[in-house]
Amino acid sequence: MSRALPKYNKRRVAFIGGAAAVALSGTAIAGFALAGETSQSGGTNARTLAGPGTISCPDVASQLPAIPASAQAEVDRNLGQLDTQIQEANKRLVDTVGQGGPNFVQNAILGPLEDKRVAALNRIETAIGRTAERPAGLDSLAACTLTK
Repeated sequence: MSRALPKYNKRRVAFIGGAAAVALSGTAIAGFALAGETSQSGGTNARTLAGPGTISCPDVASQLPAIPASAQAEVDRNLGQLDTQIQEANKRLVDTVGQGGPNFVQNAILGPLEDKRVAALNRIETAIGRTAERPAGLDSLAACTLTK
C-alpha cells in the first residue's frame, strides 16, 4: 500500500487549503481597508456632541372625550402603541445621526411615525365610536416635530 494520499484526499486537502487562503486574504484586505477609520462616537463632530434632539408629539390622552368602559382596553392599548412608536422613533433618531441628506429625518423618521400615529388614532376613534359619539379631529394630533 502506498504512503501517498489517495487522489480524492489530495483534492479535498487542496480545496480546503485554497478556501482557507481566500478567507484569510479577505480578512487581511478588510483589515487594511478599515485601518484608518475611526468610530463616530470617538470623533469630535459638533453635531454628534450636540445630540440629535428628540421627537415631540402632541398628547393624545388629554384630548380624548369620555371613553366608554367597553372601549377602554382598546384605547389604552393604542395609547401605549403611540408611546412605543415615539420611543422607537427617538431610538432611530439617535442611531442614524449623520446619515442621509437634509430631509432625512422628515422622510425616514417623522413621516413614517406620522403614518403610524394616524392609524392608531383611527383605531381609537373607531373603538370609541362603537358605543359613543365618534371623536373628530384626532388626526390633527398625528404630526410630530423634532426639538433640539
